[in-house]
Amino acid sequence: MAEIRAEMVSNVWKILVAEGDPVEEGDTLVILESMKMEIPVLVEDGGGVVARLRVAEGDVIQAGDLIAVIE
Repeated sequence: MAEIRAEMVSNVWKILVAEGDPVEEGDTLVILESMKMEIPVLVEDGGGVVARLRVAEGDVIQAGDLIAVIE
């Protein structure tokens, strides 16, 4: 199980996956926006299935906030 967490304060601009979706290493889960820059959040350390998605489009998240859990 892998937890994907935010690395900085940002807005959730777009969600590209849903709970139950299979993902592979390098796939983009969500796109964050910070200071007019788009920052893709990628699957690292192998693939799996999106077990939990803890953000919604438009959310403001803080560094360390849980974005998703991959099993």
